[in-house]
Amino acid sequence: MGKDVIIACDFSSKEEVLGFLDRFEGRKPFVKIGMELFYAEGPQIVREIKERGHKIFLDLKLHDIPNTVKKAMRVLSRLDVDMVNLHAAGTTVMMKEALEGLKREDGTRPLLIAVTQLTSTDQEAMEKDLLIEKPIDEVVMHYAKTAKEAGLDGVVCSPLEAGKVHDVCGSSFLTVTPGVRFAESDHGDQKRVMTPAEANRIGSDYIVMGRPITSAEDPVAAYERALKEFCE
Repeated sequence: MGKDVIIACDFSSKEEVLGFLDRFEGRKPFVKIGMELFYAEGPQIVREIKERGHKIFLDLKLHDIPNTVKKAMRVLSRLDVDMVNLHAAGTTVMMKEALEGLKREDGTRPLLIAVTQLTSTDQEAMEKDLLIEKPIDEVVMHYAKTAKEAGLDGVVCSPLEAGKVHDVCGSSFLTVTPGVRFAESDHGDQKRVMTPAEANRIGSDYIVMGRPITSAEDPVAAYERALKEFCE
């Protein structure tokens, strides 16, 4: 996989998401299926979108005891998705068990990435709600290092942190960055954001964009713009 834009398909029904993807007329963007759509439609929506030829990032952010996560990943690996994630806060043991669970009988597996800190979390929230008093950059780098030590392929982080993650974990360690908006877009509930061009310059490998594309008057044009700004 190379540098790419992932569209966050945060829809609540099969009809909505398939109608949205139909607008791309033969193009097959990389898509993210998150909790809203997965919980509404179940595994079948993953199979149907995969059958259409899309690469899929299944964004369920698993976080539980190691054995439970391992068994859940074993189930998810059968959906033939391309990328899945979990919370790095679940510990190194949990991440290692998840990786083991993802391995298919033929030796292949999806990419596994770890969430460091959500892009809706800022320093104040981390200290007040999570009782983590370290600087947020230091926390993200620690989680990135533990994810690499566990054998994962990369992390989900803010684009503000992507370059630093590469400095700490190497250029081949993937950075998947939500919190990307066009310059004129509303930030919504995201706190740590960048434009696609800025994310490109700082070293993000994949950017995840939802509402700036899915809610655009012309989603295909918005997607093309994101690709141009991020990949060129």
